[in-house]
Amino acid sequence: MDWVGVRPIIFGAPGRVNLIGEHTDYNDGFVMPSAIGFNTRVAAAARQDRRLVVRSGQFSQEYEFDLDHLPANGAGTWSDYVVGVAAGLQQAGYFLRGANLWVHGEVPMGAGLSSSAALEVASALALMKVNAIALPKIEVAKLCQRCENEFIGARVGIMDQFVSCMGKSGHALLLDCRTLEYKLILIPDTAQMVVCNTMVKHRHAGGEYNRRREDCEEGVRILAQWFPEIRALRDVSSQQLLEHAADMPEKIFKRCRHVVEENERTQQGAARLLAGDLAGFGDLMRESHRSLRDLYEVSCGELDLLIEAAEGLPGYYGGRMTGGGFGGCTLNLVEARSAEVFARTIAERYEAATGMKPEVYICSAADGAAQIFV
Repeated sequence: MDWVGVRPIIFGAPGRVNLIGEHTDYNDGFVMPSAIGFNTRVAAAARQDRRLVVRSGQFSQEYEFDLDHLPANGAGTWSDYVVGVAAGLQQAGYFLRGANLWVHGEVPMGAGLSSSAALEVASALALMKVNAIALPKIEVAKLCQRCENEFIGARVGIMDQFVSCMGKSGHALLLDCRTLEYKLILIPDTAQMVVCNTMVKHRHAGGEYNRRREDCEEGVRILAQWFPEIRALRDVSSQQLLEHAADMPEKIFKRCRHVVEENERTQQGAARLLAGDLAGFGDLMRESHRSLRDLYEVSCGELDLLIEAAEGLPGYYGGRMTGGGFGGCTLNLVEARSAEVFARTIAERYEAATGMKPEVYICSAADGAAQIFV
């Protein structure tokens, strides 16, 4: 990759944690994510030909693509998230010139902190700048979600890409995933988010993640026999669901119950945070984790162990798994002055129980994607 005499433009996009509202986004529901201060940076410079050349200092292989003959689907490599965005821009009618892209990622991969969305968003903004394409950030989020759905094959909702674009320092976003209306929710500065990485990797494309979405869609088909106005589980009340619990398979009922109650918890959680009720919000985080473990069945032994290890530690308000599940991270809300002791102690407890040394990050809510000037 030849950078001689070329001054690249650089964009950064953050990963995220989700305080509450898990597996509700692709059900048109409510979520409450926050961008965090781990960024993926993409440097880009125009080429004179129609080649897209992608490299990263973290991986040895260089990838090169012909913009006139881009692949229709991902190949299972990290570069898929870059070329998928390029393909999406061209499918939307934009003519792209060739470009060299250099990627540097700080967001831990496979940890449930949305490294994929950060890479998609940073790549999209860099390619747009090189090609003088102007899109509102909400449209960038939609484009990147389509990339992951159609090019990568993971049927994710829009939460990750949206908060990577729209995050606000010191705040979470209460996002309506149907209308994309959102409200900034202040996270009191007396609390900090402590993220604990189990070091167990997960993968979204195909497999269990997509099966959960299929289960939810089946629940909607069943319930629509009695409630034809229902378009997604977002439209279902707890009372409606309970009335027809016997009319659906137990597994489908459990999946639907998690989503319906999680939507309610998310809206309650926003009210509690706005009122400064950190203990009450922590209780909702605990309820959310139990539901993800027992009803949605996306937790794992390592995640549950981290949740158990946090109980009783000084300054702990509450915690839950965050992200798609099957590994990844827990998110803990902790009194700010206790955060460092909490992080050290929970790491010691987890390592003693599993023999694995977790990565623990003390986080604050960060701003969304932006150009970086150097």
